[in-house]
Amino acid sequence: MRVTIAGAGAVGRSIAAELIENGHEVMLIERDLAEVAPEAVPQAEWVHADACEVASLEDAQVQNCDVVIAATGDDKVNLVVSLLAKTEFAVRRVVARVNNPRNEWLFTESWGVDVAVSTPRMLAAMVEEAVSVGDLVRLLTLRQGKANLVEVTLPDDTALAGRPVRDVPLPSDAALVAILRGGRVIVPQSDDPLEAGDEMLFVAGEGVEEEIHSVLTSGDPGGRELI
Repeated sequence: MRVTIAGAGAVGRSIAAELIENGHEVMLIERDLAEVAPEAVPQAEWVHADACEVASLEDAQVQNCDVVIAATGDDKVNLVVSLLAKTEFAVRRVVARVNNPRNEWLFTESWGVDVAVSTPRMLAAMVEEAVSVGDLVRLLTLRQGKANLVEVTLPDDTALAGRPVRDVPLPSDAALVAILRGGRVIVPQSDDPLEAGDEMLFVAGEGVEEEIHSVLTSGDPGGRELI
């Protein structure tokens, strides 16, 4: 993919380096000349410009990008960049960094944001995921809040141990996408048996998270298949 990153601070550079390592083309746009350092990420294209100006984005040909990432340390700037990318240049995917959790409610499709990444929320989720065996932890919000990536770790005394994936009923708006077990990532198949300690990752629609948690903690073997 071709990716534009607005903001070439520590966060923007780190994202750029990771994407380049994964084989993507990256352009960094930075308005502060002191932060323009091509030697920091030499494989990236660097542009000294204000990403909040339509003319700058036109000159950078943002319309040819698959993804725009608004990664500055200013939420106002990230919102403006997101809105311009989506409405003026029809960028297919817009990802925005949320610096202040109090502003998170603004980062929706109304401002052109497809995915909002809040560092405080993600850190809290990682802490919960590490210590909350048996609890449901929301890791990431998708599609402007219409779906979430959630995780449940099966406790040692789970009644589901040894039962195949197909025996676990789930609501129609939920799908099991992966099982993490002993450092391995397992793409679940209907016949795969579950084990205590499995970290189960689901994509779930609005309002069904409690039902997922109830199913996994009750161990009811009847009902619909997961996949």
